[in-house]
Amino acid sequence: MAAASRQSVQHSAFEHVRRAKAILEHQADAIAKVAQRIPADFPAAVQTLTDCKGSVIVTGMGKAGWIGQKISASLASLGTASHFLHPAEAIHGDLGRIRAGDVVLALSNSGETAEIVNLLPRINSFGVPIIALTSKLNSTLANHASLVLDFGRVEESCHLGLAPSASTTVMLALGDALALSVSQLRSFQATDFVKFHPGGSLGVKLSLVTEMMRPLAQCRVASETKTVREIYVTHRGQQRRSGVVLLTNPSGALSGIFTDSDLVKLLQRQQDNQFDGPIADVMTHQPITVAATERTSVAIEILASRNISELPVVDHRNRPLGLIDITDVVSLS
Repeated sequence: MAAASRQSVQHSAFEHVRRAKAILEHQADAIAKVAQRIPADFPAAVQTLTDCKGSVIVTGMGKAGWIGQKISASLASLGTASHFLHPAEAIHGDLGRIRAGDVVLALSNSGETAEIVNLLPRINSFGVPIIALTSKLNSTLANHASLVLDFGRVEESCHLGLAPSASTTVMLALGDALALSVSQLRSFQATDFVKFHPGGSLGVKLSLVTEMMRPLAQCRVASETKTVREIYVTHRGQQRRSGVVLLTNPSGALSGIFTDSDLVKLLQRQQDNQFDGPIADVMTHQPITVAATERTSVAIEILASRNISELPVVDHRNRPLGLIDITDVVSLS
């Protein structure tokens, strides 16, 4: 006989929102309870990870394993060498990833996960410390560990009380607390973050403006003593997107800028006679600039707050080095 088909229960949008709110509040409450009772071994665990000369090997099975992968990724991105060891693959050769000087961080809510329990004697044989992240202080995992981060019994958010949910949320939060505490102890800086996140928008924002700017060779640069006509005739063949000319005084310092919008204004006002006078007479004097030592995030803030499209980059002598154009950073704002 075919199994009876299950019909989904229909609920209103209000009921969906109510349930989502209850689940989120339940998980937030689970974290709050752990925050009020930080595991006694937490300080020692932070110090052990900070002093680790090798890699932090994170292992866990099932949902705990996925949380472990995230913790490992966080550690690595914050300057602590780390990789994930799948417990099922470990007994088929991946135990060879463990070396002297490593630390193992093992995740298991019950502390009795078979795949983890089977690994423990083998990990102990390597002589590396094990930090247990578990809800049960008297579990097999805890008994094999050097340090135990026990977060106590957590009721799952699942309506059946079965699916890992609140417990994995607590594991993730404690893992973040570990990773962030270790990075602070290791004096991890924004420059280090950029090193490990060169491709993301956050990494780009933290980069120096000199890494994002258009170099001087790709900009229109001219002497303030030249005429408007001379400058536009000289630069007419250049391939460019930026509509600004960087103008310098005899010492090479940036003295002003002249934009395509300024050129249009001269045409609209029928001030053709200005085309053959020094551009210094019609340029914007003392333009807004950004120092070469600043980060791209600072340049983005200046462009947005001052409502400008081009921002010259200058050195400590106010000599132009390049240009940040809003079209280059608009996706990062």
